[in-house]
Amino acid sequence: MISFENTEIAFQSKSDKDLNRAYWLFKVVASKSMVKFGKLGVKVAFATHLPVNGIIKKTIFKQFCGGESILDCASTIKHLNDFNIGTILDYSVEGKTSAEDFEATTNEIIKTIEAGKNNPAIPFAVFKVTGISRFGILEAANAGIESLTESESKEYNEVVERINRICKHAFESDVPVFIDAEETWIQDTIDRIAFQMMLKYNQKKPIVYNTVQMYRHDRLDFLKKVIGLAKAEGINYGIKLVRGAYMEKERDRAIEKGYPSPIQPDKASCDRDFDQAIELIIDNLDICALCSGSHNENSANHLAQLIEKKQIDKTNKRIFFAQLLGMSDHISYNLSHLNYNVAKYVPYGPIKEVMPYLLRRADENTSVAGQTGRELSLIMKELNRRKKKKTA
Repeated sequence: MISFENTEIAFQSKSDKDLNRAYWLFKVVASKSMVKFGKLGVKVAFATHLPVNGIIKKTIFKQFCGGESILDCASTIKHLNDFNIGTILDYSVEGKTSAEDFEATTNEIIKTIEAGKNNPAIPFAVFKVTGISRFGILEAANAGIESLTESESKEYNEVVERINRICKHAFESDVPVFIDAEETWIQDTIDRIAFQMMLKYNQKKPIVYNTVQMYRHDRLDFLKKVIGLAKAEGINYGIKLVRGAYMEKERDRAIEKGYPSPIQPDKASCDRDFDQAIELIIDNLDICALCSGSHNENSANHLAQLIEKKQIDKTNKRIFFAQLLGMSDHISYNLSHLNYNVAKYVPYGPIKEVMPYLLRRADENTSVAGQTGRELSLIMKELNRRKKKKTA
């Protein structure tokens, strides 16, 4: 059993100033009213062209983002690599709608793959399909591409071509790429395209990874099905396993549209399925690869124990742990200290365009029971430890 209580290791890369900034940020995020007020304030500030970029850059942006460009992220990449932690560059610009914007984003994602080529400090790339596609076309294709109109088919094929371009570049550069999961009403489209890409590029090793959100009650069965399909096709199936990021939105839509909620009945069910999914993947590690994207200490311990029990080399590249930059350092740094494969998601992009991502992070921290409190208690513990050491 790994202990994640060692704050000296957890925050070894952070100065007192860093920790104090993080403490006050998490204090704000812990308050739903403060988050609501902050979101409104930011929207008003941008709409009225108030000079808020500097304040944002020194606070929430610095905590959760690597920079405004790949070059800006260089110091973060090096800093993480000094502690044996990889970087997953995540171009977090959202809300684009034109074909020109989609092409620009596709090219930027390819640049993140280029940054990872022959660079062990960047073990993966990642992208959201809605970053390079109109949401509506993914929704229209969710029930099957047969029902698409001629113009919709043309648009859909353009989306697939962009995704293929990214995956082909990942294959040629030997940099695995994650396709992020999104809302249920477009996820079948994403799952279908992801498998299509795996058939092309995962013949010899896992290059393309699909993301599976275990807050959905149907995902364990989905995993069993796709692993069976991968075996039948003789390919590798890469999986980024997460709990999920759209839970409240999913429940609200199910009520509004009058269909059964796709979400687990409770947290215990989600935790159970997450851990069973880990076991399933590890039992099929000959054709599967896993990136466990979790901020849950019990799940991290569960995977670490399975690695030990099955005598799997900790450095086996088919197994990674991953957390978001600025969060759960007690998990990331303690695992890397024990020589497990660990990577941090490092979002980047122009401040104004990354704000939707940052505001969603704030919402998620507020809604996840115990997450913010845990971050605060660990930061306080480390600040007190350092204070005692200085006065000893």
